[in-house]
Amino acid sequence: MKTGKIWVTLTVIMVISMVLASCGSSTTTASTTSTSATTQTNITTKSSTTTTQTSTAGTTTTITSTATATGNWWSIMGTPTYGGTLTNRYTANIGSWDPYLGSAPQGGYGQYMETLWNNDYTVDPSIWPFEISFRPPQYADGYMLTDYELTSPTIVVAHIRQDIYWQNLPPANGRQFVASDVVFHYDRMLGLGDGFTTVDPYYASSTIWQALISVNNPDKFTVNWTFKTGTSPLLILTQLQLVVCDNWLECPEAVAAYTNASNPAMTNWHNGIGTGPYTVTDFVDGSSATYTANPSYWYYDKRWPQNRLPYISKIVFLIIPNNVTAEVALRTGKIDDMQVSAADASNIAKTNPEIVQRTIPSNTELTVDPRNDVAPFNNLNVRIAMQHAINIPLIASSYYGGTSTPWPSSLTQNQMGPGGWGDAYLNWPADVQAQYTYDPTLAKQMLATAGFPNGFNTDLILENDADQGLYQIVQSMFASVGINMSIQLMDVATWQSYVLNGRKYDALAARSQGLIGINSSPFSELSRFTTGYQLNYILFSDPKVDAWYAQAQSATDVATVQQIMHDENLYLAQQHIVISISQPSTYNLIQPWDEGCVAGNYPLGQGPISGFWGSWGAGNWIDESIKVKY
Repeated sequence: MKTGKIWVTLTVIMVISMVLASCGSSTTTASTTSTSATTQTNITTKSSTTTTQTSTAGTTTTITSTATATGNWWSIMGTPTYGGTLTNRYTANIGSWDPYLGSAPQGGYGQYMETLWNNDYTVDPSIWPFEISFRPPQYADGYMLTDYELTSPTIVVAHIRQDIYWQNLPPANGRQFVASDVVFHYDRMLGLGDGFTTVDPYYASSTIWQALISVNNPDKFTVNWTFKTGTSPLLILTQLQLVVCDNWLECPEAVAAYTNASNPAMTNWHNGIGTGPYTVTDFVDGSSATYTANPSYWYYDKRWPQNRLPYISKIVFLIIPNNVTAEVALRTGKIDDMQVSAADASNIAKTNPEIVQRTIPSNTELTVDPRNDVAPFNNLNVRIAMQHAINIPLIASSYYGGTSTPWPSSLTQNQMGPGGWGDAYLNWPADVQAQYTYDPTLAKQMLATAGFPNGFNTDLILENDADQGLYQIVQSMFASVGINMSIQLMDVATWQSYVLNGRKYDALAARSQGLIGINSSPFSELSRFTTGYQLNYILFSDPKVDAWYAQAQSATDVATVQQIMHDENLYLAQQHIVISISQPSTYNLIQPWDEGCVAGNYPLGQGPISGFWGSWGAGNWIDESIKVKY
């Protein structure tokens, strides 16, 4: 059994989980100890029979979960089987085999490298369904750890499991994974030691990691992270537990052998090595990547602890930028799962009723993203006028057939507002809501007042995997108020280079995901529009937003962070930093033979399309007896 003790002076460590708790036949109890005006909360990671707990000050909270007749909710998923091939899709070519380059370009290391924490996939979905990217710390599983704790508000101590081994590939050759490997990753990423003195350019603008002072290993299996005094304990825990490129662990020997000062990242797939459930065994540039089960993988299934993982023998990623082409591949069984729009999900249901469909909240609000630092978009009234030109309710009811919310979002998703991590549209003041109404007459008046009585011409740089039909509707709505917008399509890799990394666009941009309405880490979202942040390609800069993020970084209680999230959501809604269009639902489509995934066999939204270890490595299997029928 793994335990993780996190002592933090927080008033509440995720009040949201109390709302989501449900009643059933098995219970787990946790208690807290009150000290002065604050509360020390002991959070314990779960064994395979334990659910999650959270408490308010001075109380004991019991959380119950639904159990089946056999005692475990996952019994409904059947019996796991070994073998088979899972075929998935990437929308862009793989350009990185190393987290050193960050999240852009598309990385191919998520199948063979691992992170210390991941989703606890034994948690009952009625308690926390893992439907959105945001995951409260108590639903994280430190599966590469035996235990972990905040020994002070700014020091995390974790103990590494002693049964983890690097894949049996040179130059590591199957040696034991140890604490110094963890230290090496953060030293390399942030220039903290191991011969690294310069921060990786991708992480240089991340104010989250600037608070980390050092990482060290006092012994072979212990890792200590020390953050600056005043850093929020919630920030520390949230950041370390993110399953993102920041925390994927590369092999030190591979870095030493295959990188140098002029080429500091591993860009050759042959050099990919990790501790994960798969090894990369083939890559055809622009076409496919193949991963084969690691025969010496160290982990056993927490739900069926007698089973060594992974179940699936091979994973193939087909690189298919075009959505139509990908949907054809799904219909004909050439790929096993995919995320699609509501309209496409409806059409596929008519022709392929056997494909399992799950509706989940969209990760982002689809937006038009103006450069906030250039004319005419540096004029707030111009941005408000553009918003008045968009008929969000009509798009929701007609284009999306009622599967989209008929109102805008702000910094975080509308679904996060009721949980205390934002400010949902329905709670905005009437005068702010009024700025988002469809009013083309007012839009023309505001443009005239801003010096554009006849409107203006502009252009939109659009990712070619975005919903082009949607942006043609936006184009028409803009035209009705005198804004003549041309659309220039770019493939995903070129768009990322031109807009995200190069900042070469000087008007409007959009992609298959927006900049707002996000549902991930509160601290990630608070940093999103700080001055100079890597993802802030609209070049918005505001001292108030920068100050809020700094305040959140040092907050010692959850309530303060939640208040900042509320205030910034409302403020950014008033600033109209992007133009809201719609937040449609996303549909996970899963072939019936892809079993054990949360999107296929029980009513959750997340599934293997998430691309992380928690899907293929932690419990998916292929039922060949079903597959041969199609």
